Amino acid sequence: MTAGNNGAPEPGNDDPFGYLYRQDGEDAGQTSVAQPGVPRTSYNQVQRVGERRQQQQPPAYGYPQGQQQQRPQQPGYGQQPPQQPGYGQQPQATQAMPQPAPAGPGGGRRAAASRSTGPNSKGLLIGAVAVVAAVAIGIGVAMANGSGDDAQAGGTPSPTATAGTGGDTPQPSSSDAAGGELPGKTDVAGLPLSGGAFITSDVPGAKAADGKYVAGMDKAGATVTWKFTAPDDGAYTVFVDYSVPGADGNATITVNGSKQARPISLKNFANAKPGDYEHGWTNSFSYIALNKGENTLTLSCEAGNQCNFYLDRMWLEEGQHKS
Repeated sequence: MTAGNNGAPEPGNDDPFGYLYRQDGEDAGQTSVAQPGVPRTSYNQVQRVGERRQQQQPPAYGYPQGQQQQRPQQPGYGQQPPQQPGYGQQPQATQAMPQPAPAGPGGGRRAAASRSTGPNSKGLLIGAVAVVAAVAIGIGVAMANGSGDDAQAGGTPSPTATAGTGGDTPQPSSSDAAGGELPGKTDVAGLPLSGGAFITSDVPGAKAADGKYVAGMDKAGATVTWKFTAPDDGAYTVFVDYSVPGADGNATITVNGSKQARPISLKNFANAKPGDYEHGWTNSFSYIALNKGENTLTLSCEAGNQCNFYLDRMWLEEGQHKS
């Protein structure tokens, strides 16, 4: 607006929206002349809602015409941006992550076990077993050599401690603690004889070895001596195998130098006829008292005894025998 026109628009410039119809490079106030066959481009074309006009971007600096610049892909949310190589460094190739092997028959555990068991693990296992075996063999050899050296040197092996005894002192055996064991059935023909007693085997039926027995006991002073050990002090029973010729007999018993008050009875329990020693073999017994350890027992023909008998065997039992 200038002085003198009072704000009136200049001729040809009275359209306030004229800038919409101007062509590129046309100044305000110039009249746009339409050219035949050329569409008007000096105003915005009508577009549909939602459509976007593609505008051609000029090529970036340094890229030839027609080649588009590849923009780097931005990392997503929570992802680390790719590391750019430094000056003078070559870009590193992306390392491929190992893909898990598909699980075959038997499941993933078997596959994992097959992967974990390789030549190296097998070799280590074999080596460990070999070391343990070598150590065990070495210990066994050392122990064997040590025991052999003790035996050659004449050393006495240390006693083995008995469980529950509380010490290393070896415990005595039952026979040692009890003073010995009772003898079994003993042939009288193998014992010391005196006073005219002798050994023979003329009459059959004796149970001693080779049928031998002791005769001559009908002489005064004839004696058989028997020494043995007893496990403990107390009452015992002495048994005698003998033969009488159809008549009762008896003999004196002396234990550890002490003559018994009652003689041993040697009756005709076989009911043999008079003079028949062959069918008169039988046995009898008597009660005696013994000491723990060694004892001496004698059978003898003393005054007042009926000594017409043959002696075969003798043996002992603990306690008083019940007939």
